[in-house]
This record gives sequence, structure tokens and C-alpha cells, in this order.
Amino acid sequence: MENKRNKFLTVTAAALAVTAVAVVPASAASPFSDVKESHADFEGISTLYAAGIISGYPDGTFKPDTNVTRGQAAKMIAGALKLDTKEVEDPKFTDISASNPYYGSIAALVGLNVITGYGDNTFRPNQTITHGDLAKILASIPTLPELESAKNHEASEKVTRGQLATFIAEALTKSNPETPETPETPETPADAFSLSILHVNDTHARANELPKLATAVKEQREAKKNVLTLHAGDAFNGTLYFNEFHGQADLALLNEIGFDAMVFGNHEFDLGASPEGHQALADFVKGAKFPFVDANTDFSADDKFTGLFTDLISSEPENGKIYSGIVKEIDGEKVGIFGLTTEETKAVASPDKVTFSNYIEEAKKAVAAFEGMGVNKIIALTHIGFEDNANIDNDQLLAKNVDGIDIIVGAHDHTKLDKPFIVDTNTAGEAKEATLIVQANEYVKYLGTLDVTFDGNGVVTEYNGELIDLGKVAEDKAALEKLAPFKEKVDAIMKQEIGVKLNEALDGSRELVRTQEAALGNLITDGMLAKSQQYSDKKVVMAFTNGGGIRETIPAGEITVGHVMTVLPFGNTLALMDITGAQLKEAFELSVGQAPNQFGGFLQIAGAKLQYDSSKEAGSRIVSFEYLDQATGKYVAFEDDKTYTVATNAFTAKQGGDGYEVFRKIYEEGHVTDLGLSDWENFQEHLLSLKEVKTTTEGRIVDVAKKQ
Repeated sequence: MENKRNKFLTVTAAALAVTAVAVVPASAASPFSDVKESHADFEGISTLYAAGIISGYPDGTFKPDTNVTRGQAAKMIAGALKLDTKEVEDPKFTDISASNPYYGSIAALVGLNVITGYGDNTFRPNQTITHGDLAKILASIPTLPELESAKNHEASEKVTRGQLATFIAEALTKSNPETPETPETPETPADAFSLSILHVNDTHARANELPKLATAVKEQREAKKNVLTLHAGDAFNGTLYFNEFHGQADLALLNEIGFDAMVFGNHEFDLGASPEGHQALADFVKGAKFPFVDANTDFSADDKFTGLFTDLISSEPENGKIYSGIVKEIDGEKVGIFGLTTEETKAVASPDKVTFSNYIEEAKKAVAAFEGMGVNKIIALTHIGFEDNANIDNDQLLAKNVDGIDIIVGAHDHTKLDKPFIVDTNTAGEAKEATLIVQANEYVKYLGTLDVTFDGNGVVTEYNGELIDLGKVAEDKAALEKLAPFKEKVDAIMKQEIGVKLNEALDGSRELVRTQEAALGNLITDGMLAKSQQYSDKKVVMAFTNGGGIRETIPAGEITVGHVMTVLPFGNTLALMDITGAQLKEAFELSVGQAPNQFGGFLQIAGAKLQYDSSKEAGSRIVSFEYLDQATGKYVAFEDDKTYTVATNAFTAKQGGDGYEVFRKIYEEGHVTDLGLSDWENFQEHLLSLKEVKTTTEGRIVDVAKKQ
């Protein structure tokens, strides 16, 4: 098939002045280890990275203060202009061959008369560039807005990599609506095809929220034509609806709403280790009034899926069956949809006999299969994460590594992408056909919408996407009727006693759990530590959770399921983290840094003891920090250069919640594993395991200033 050209992002040099980059999501900050938030060029570097213009060095650094070379500058500017760096004319410089990594960028800019070589017919790509040189280059780009950041430099001063990133980011983010060179929006050609995609992900058994989704989907279908409705996985686990009905409550509502396809999330495989195995998942598939797509998941060794699974791409898919991909014919146009599930599933769920293959290899096979069928509009429905562990898989790497994917509808890391995210460079930073990535957060909080227009060659020429806040949407009556019998039973279970009685209340007040050790915090983290040690072969030395995640007091008397779920209402999961002693100390300095004032990030702990001095300056308060050595039964100090495995909740570990940037960085480096185990279920299980529930503290966290 003839390669599609990236028309909707092809620009002239003049467009640098008028084409703004997409707003950078908070989750897309600079990943470079040597670019801190305090760096003068942090914002510019982060913006260009989020736009896919820069990628840094293989060691994870950007080297922002190193002088930029002419070749590097050409690559960054060409990337910002989104130029085609492959189909270019030879600039015929004697010191640049076609194998030079900057060849395409230099040739593209020469073709636009943005840059020139030297009189001796050389370009000198490794020569550093001055602000005077850069000013001449920028001046050759028509209608470039005046850059405030470029005024405070001498012409002879060298330009650093960080400074150049800031200049380019400023140009891209400055609007200039009155520029006469701005091209008019062309009329929609006769062969254009418009498609509207509605998408949700990580609904996690929030069956009670699905009636609102039903309303929003109906409204969108009434307002638009050519609508696809997609679920990006993780419908299983997280509430009593799953505990009691193993997906059937959700399925009743999903069938009522009507979906075109769903991919499996890692939590769909949570029951593989149960006596029934994946029977609940097989029943979920059989009862679905829509097909499933999953190109890198092999069900063939599990006989529960016999007759339900084929590794083929189908143009006539049946409901209640699993395919690598499907072809949907919409208004006479063919749209290909294939699925991917994270390989991390084998570490964070219980897939049993179900296996997973490399996502990039399978995606390439799927794209080739679609193209062989004459399909030039291709959607990847993925459960691998927008920017999840790069050592395993994520959507941005998928887009950079696989040509031909127009849209990725994603899930897994619960990212809230308010607008579509564009990837238009490959892993080498070279321009490629653009891919739009969308994801709609979690827990049925939003319905994602993406409206795209394709030309006759299957090229996206226009797009617009947003998230609809379902908290502002009324519940659909028909969906409520479907929910009613399930809700009646769940409401009754919430009142059930778990079989544990308290003689005294377990205080979960904000004033306590956000400022000091709490007996309730001890019990929660004790359960986390016990469960993590049960599920991991690693030596898990301690557990901690943020006090802000503990939301209620459990009164004296019989504990109910409702009490447990109200204490931990966010559906958090248990995660393991590999962290150095120095990083732990950095984190716990933040934990106690606002004491005795309330702080949602104050960490309750198990398996360790912490002494600090609140009279000292924040950042220098820890007096001693020790963990219990299981081998000796004695407490030993954490060593700065030693790596430990600890347990915490996914909010803290993966998102760096409550300001724990050190944790977010560790997650981005691939040192966090989400075990996918519900926090309230862990807590309830731990309570049931105890002969006596202690309602007093044990001196795990001590402020020595209070002793003085």
C-alpha cells in the first residue's frame, strides 16, 4: 500500500509562528534526570518533549547546559516545523553524507532556505552555534514572532541546548492570529470521511456510574454520525459489584449502552489463580453484545476460551468472540481496530495459561494485515498505558515504533488527556506519520470524545477531542433499571458485619491521620505489608500510605463492609517500589516537613520506625529511620546507597501523589510494580486475620520535639 503523507501536520516555515503546540498535560513533564523543575529552561524542554520534538540521550539526560551544535539545532528546528526529513533533496555539503543523523533535517531546512552552508561547501554540523548565528536562522523564517527570551544574550555567546528548546517552545506557543501568511482552512473535500470515537477505560466495576455514561453516549450518538464506541479495558475489580457478580453487573450495563469493541485490561485476568480460573472472564466474553480485540494475547492454552478466540483479523466479527482485530464498515468506509494488553499483566495479575507477546511486533503485524485488506484508517485499542513503564510497553513508544496507526485509544495508567496527544516523530526524533493518542482517566468520571476527518487516502486532515464530565450528567432510566437488581444486593452487603468488633473507635480524623501516627494507619499499612510479602518473592521491608487517603473513623462496635470501604473509598491498589535509602529519606522529609500542620501526604507506616524533630527546618528533620530486619528481629538503619523494596498505594507510587516527585521519577524509571490488589479488600482481610484489633499507637512515628 502507498504510504500516507502526514498532511494534517505538514507545515511551511511560516507556520512556526502561528501553529501552537498542544497544551502539555501535567503527566507529561520532562523525564530527563538532569532537567529539574528549577532549571531556567525546564518549561521549554518539557513542552518540546511532550510535543515529541526532542527525545534526549540514551542515558536519560538532555544535557541542557551543553552548547548546541549546528546539526542538533537543525534537527530541533526541523522537528518543530514538522518537516519531512526523508524525502529531501541532497544539500550537497562535502562533510555531510546521507548516513549522518542530521542529514534529513539539514536538507529539509536548506530546501526552505532557512539555513545555508559555508563558502567551502561544508555545513560543519558539529560546530557550536552562537546567538548571532541563531538570530540569522530565525530571521529567515517568515513572520516569526519576536522572542522575549532571545533578547538578553550577546551575539557571540554560545547557545545551549536548553536555551534553544526555550526559544522554539516560545515560538510554538505564541499565537499570531493576524499573520497574513496563515493559510485559510480548506473546504472539506468530497471524498472526506468523518468519524466520531467515544471511549472509556479503567471503569473498574463502577457499575453504579454507568447509567450516567449511558446518557452521555446517547446524547453523542444523537448529535453525531459515524460513531464508534470503544472500551479500553479494566472493567473488572474495584468494587463490591465485582466481588459479588464477577463482571456480570458491568456487562449488563455495557450491553445496554452498546459498544463496538473492547480490549482486555490486566485486571480482567485477576481471577486466573482462583479455583474457577478464568470462568468469570469467559462468561463475560460469551455474554457480551460486542466483540473483543487483542492482538498480543494468546488464549489457546486455556480450554475455557475454546471457540471464543481466534488470532485472525475479521471483517465479519461476531459478538461474544475474541479477535486480533476487526474491520468495521461505517458509511461505506472500512476502519480497522486491533487490541493490545500490557505484558506487565503476568506480573500484576493472574493470567494462568493466558500468555502475552511483544506489543510492537504484534502491532506491526496487525497494521500490515489491515493494509493488505485495503484498510487505511487504523485504530489501536490498547491497555498498555500512555507513559507507563518504558521497559515494558506504553502508547507513546507504540506510536513512535509502528507506522500506520492513526489513533490510539488507551488505558492502564489512568491518564487524563484533556486533548488528543500527538506523536509525529520516531524513536530517533525523525518526522513520521502522526498518531493521535487519547485516554479518559478512570472510574467512569469522563466519556472521551474524538472527532476526526480522513481524506480519500486515509490521512487525518482534521481532529478535535475532549472529555465530557460525567459528574454533570443525569442517569439514564433504562440503565438504572438494568442496575437495580445488582444495586439492591450491593446495598445490603454494605450493611453486613465482617465479623470483627471494636471496643473503641479507630480514629480516622484528618487532624490525626495527616499529622501523626494513627492506630488506623498502622492497621492499614500492616495489612499492606503482609499482603505484599505474600505476593512477592522480594524482601519487602516496609509499607506506607498517605494519610490523606484515609477518609473516615470506624466507630466502636461491629465493623461492616461499608465502614471498611468508607475508610478507603478511592479504589486504590497495592504497589511495590524499589527505592534507595537516600530516596526514602528524601520522601519522608517531605512527609514530616509540614508537621505539626496537616498534610495529606503524611505517611503512615508499617515495618519501620521514624523519629523526627518538627522544631528543625523542613528538609532536615529526620533524626533516625529504621526498618525491622526479619532475619534478626532487630531494627536497623536504612543505608543511603542500598536499594530496598517497599509497599505503598498506586496513587503515591505511580503518580507521585501529594507532591512525591521522587516516587514519580522512580515509577518512570520502571521500578514500580502495581499488584492490582484492592486496598479496602486488603484491609478487611487483615482485620479478619487478627485475634485482637489494637486501637492504640506503638511509637512507629515519633516527633522528638514533643518530648522536650
